[in-house]
Amino acid sequence: MAICVRNALRRGSFCPGEKGESMSKASPATHVHENSTTTRRRFLAGISSAAAAAWIGVGKEAAGQPSAGDEPSLPMITLGKHRVSRLLAGSNPIAGYSYLGPHTDRHMKEYFTPERTVAFLRQCEQAGINAHQFSAPERAAPYIRPLREQGSKLQFICLHSQRDKIHEAVDLAAPIAMVHHGGATDRLFKEGQPQRVHDYCKAVHDYGMLAGVSAHNPECIQRVADEDWEVDLFMGCFYFVTRRTMQPDLDVPTLEVTYPFFKDDPKAMTAVIRQVKQPCLGFKILGAGRLCSSQETVRAAFQYAFENIKPTDGVIVGMFPWHFDEVGANSKYTRELGAQQ
Repeated sequence: MAICVRNALRRGSFCPGEKGESMSKASPATHVHENSTTTRRRFLAGISSAAAAAWIGVGKEAAGQPSAGDEPSLPMITLGKHRVSRLLAGSNPIAGYSYLGPHTDRHMKEYFTPERTVAFLRQCEQAGINAHQFSAPERAAPYIRPLREQGSKLQFICLHSQRDKIHEAVDLAAPIAMVHHGGATDRLFKEGQPQRVHDYCKAVHDYGMLAGVSAHNPECIQRVADEDWEVDLFMGCFYFVTRRTMQPDLDVPTLEVTYPFFKDDPKAMTAVIRQVKQPCLGFKILGAGRLCSSQETVRAAFQYAFENIKPTDGVIVGMFPWHFDEVGANSKYTRELGAQQ
């Protein structure tokens, strides 16, 4: 996400409270007479289509900013026979995966209705982002089908791990590539079952698509490369979030650290990304919002990513434009920084 939700919380522009309080800035009297769920639903239901468009940046011309269509095209990379923008739109915010806790998860899910998701991805397309990475076809169906019906030319990459359900993703989106899910990759390698990942990639090739492997552990990608698997691309998480960091001998009681983000993790992943011959798509380059204290910080994260991956690589960024035109900002950073490498 290119705007840190926690900073928005401090500014008061994004204000979930205890037990899912309303996102609206209703007066205290309103909260006395209405419960939080009712208030939030009325707030969201009362947003006009014009206001919703402004929220996702479609109406930014009114604010004196150039529309996405006026901007130069984004730098491109090649995946197989396909030309793909160096910036791809991720799906975690759309699915409600914030990595910031259940409150933010719920707000993402409430924000990204199928209609708003379609509008968001059409804005991405207008900004020059020509590819979207999704996972779980059953969750993506409510917005991918309308996108297709509206004539969207977005290319899709499916993050997936169920070999027997590859056909569902093919029927839904005709993706250009299917990539074995990073969490499943990390787990299967740790359990000594890398062959299951290998067999998945073979099955994807049998369907005539590009096959890839995603991982949070850079050692998994390194091993696939060293063993010269027939894979067409990798997805590499900048943070080894599946690593467990709890110290069993620590006497001080702590809450569970489910997703650790270590500052130096990107160095390890990008070192591997630079070594492998296949194109790679880096993700979580913003630390799931942890590198978004300001737009200067966001730009620096984009700069680090593009300076430390190959010119043939791209980045996948999840965006939550509730508060800010992240699509426009991220596209701008990609044009400025991604073309220099």
